[in-house]
Amino acid sequence: MLITYIMKKRNWIFITSCTLLLLGTACNDEFLDRQPQGQFSEGDVATADGVEGLLIGAYNMVPGGGLTGQTWHNDIHSWVFNIASDDGLKGTDAGDQPEQSFIEQYDFQSFNRHIRDKWRGLYKGVAAANNTINTLAEVEDISEARRAQIIAEARFLRGLFHFEARKMWRMPTYIDETNFVLNDLESTKVPNDREIWPLIEADFEAAAAVLPTTQSDVGRPTSWAAKAFLAKAKMYQGWPNGTADLGKLGEAKVLLDDIVNNGPFSLVPNFQDNFLVATRNNSESIFEVQYAINSASGDVANRGIGLAHPYTDPWGCCGFYQASQNLVNAYQTVDGLPLLDAFDATDVSPDTNADGTSVVTTTLDPRIDHSVGRPGILFKGFKIYQTDFVRDLNYAGPWFSQKHMAEPEAFAQGGWQNLSANNYRIMRLGMIYLWLAEAEVELGDLDRARELVNLIRARASNPEGFVSAATQGAERNDFTVLEGTPAANYEISQYNTPWTDQATARKAVRFETRLEFALEGHRLFDLQRWGISAEVLNAYIASESQHRSYMAGKSFTAGKHEYFPIPLEAIDRSAIDGVPTLTQDPAY
Repeated sequence: MLITYIMKKRNWIFITSCTLLLLGTACNDEFLDRQPQGQFSEGDVATADGVEGLLIGAYNMVPGGGLTGQTWHNDIHSWVFNIASDDGLKGTDAGDQPEQSFIEQYDFQSFNRHIRDKWRGLYKGVAAANNTINTLAEVEDISEARRAQIIAEARFLRGLFHFEARKMWRMPTYIDETNFVLNDLESTKVPNDREIWPLIEADFEAAAAVLPTTQSDVGRPTSWAAKAFLAKAKMYQGWPNGTADLGKLGEAKVLLDDIVNNGPFSLVPNFQDNFLVATRNNSESIFEVQYAINSASGDVANRGIGLAHPYTDPWGCCGFYQASQNLVNAYQTVDGLPLLDAFDATDVSPDTNADGTSVVTTTLDPRIDHSVGRPGILFKGFKIYQTDFVRDLNYAGPWFSQKHMAEPEAFAQGGWQNLSANNYRIMRLGMIYLWLAEAEVELGDLDRARELVNLIRARASNPEGFVSAATQGAERNDFTVLEGTPAANYEISQYNTPWTDQATARKAVRFETRLEFALEGHRLFDLQRWGISAEVLNAYIASESQHRSYMAGKSFTAGKHEYFPIPLEAIDRSAIDGVPTLTQDPAY
């Protein structure tokens, strides 16, 4: 029996993550059992209302919190895996969550609980989607129009869960409703002996053909969202072994052009509006993972990223997911443009003057201070960031992630104060622009690629979106904002000189992707799909280990570390008559 929990407010779909609520601010296993707000029995589900509840149960798994246990293992932001990229660090201190340290240092083991729970959570989501489709076949009191919509939504979700699995593992299994029998544990023991990208594409294609162009419930996908994820699936197949597949990129381009030319989306004027509670579901958003919180419950808040908050007040826990020096250095500019090749030659300093202001006077891309906490700079309106934000300065350094955090006006509205309703913008128009730019570079239209990148850079250059300077008050949490005065020497310009070299254009688009989406959980997988993980990450290790000594001697192995091992538990439990149906990645 699937138990689902439903909360609706202002026509938003909010899904409770599970019946467990994290207590206090510790990074341990203390949880509080909560009574379910409502549940469906097996006799209830084969009705119109019952199958709607099962569908909500499938949505429940998207944030990653519907899995019993530590919610951060399966969090949709994938921050515990992005720490293996050149953007993020585990943070906190050396002894906290050692399994994350193994991931950060490229020691991927099949018994790591984070890897195990990612698999468990995604395939629990697949099961929920398949159960919805199968149960729907038994429902009589429902219109055919709504039946088609439910199937389309369930297939979208199934495509999303399998997509996330295919990012993580080289050869995950694919399970559809024909393999799924609720009361037969053997039914889903499907071998991982085929490439699942075509099956993922088929789910998104089917969803796009049926879903409406708009939804009254913003948490439900539209046909535009299905097309965007279909394009993303094609982009992930665009560079097999590091060489462009022009056919697959051409297929993606058709979809991306359609979204750009015919979709109802536009870039928001200010970059930071993609990371605030107050500006959720804005004109740039194509699909967001919805969160909510109130004084009565934090069950539908963004609990999976609760640990990734500063160690100082008002958060107080837990210091995870800091930013790398390498990422901070990437935001340096010369004449308003990034240093594509030499960005890491000079470090951006974390030092401050006697009055607490940053010593950095060189030019920076303004997106840096909406992406990374930097000493001497106002941190998302809370207070001026200093190194007291981090748990162990000597271990993980002075920088911190911030996009996922709520602004003060939406902070501490219920339960654990780190929880908020700051949605995860998993698909937005800026991604469409830069994927299209990637495709145009490979397909030969460098002018169009430059135009698309310049749209992103033009938005970032809007001075209304710059972080304002602030002066420190008498008490640590006091400050005065200097309205109209930028917090740093921000300088960002567009690429005004035509691109004539494909390799340079490719590098510029990929660099822009890093700057725009830093610390949003995509970087590790971007390097993977481009086929350049080993090259980039071994250079990163050589550089970052000069600042983070625990990275010394580590290495990324090409052909292995692009993907994670299939969890040993999954292999063991796949056995039929003592023989596992799942096969481990040969690299492990």
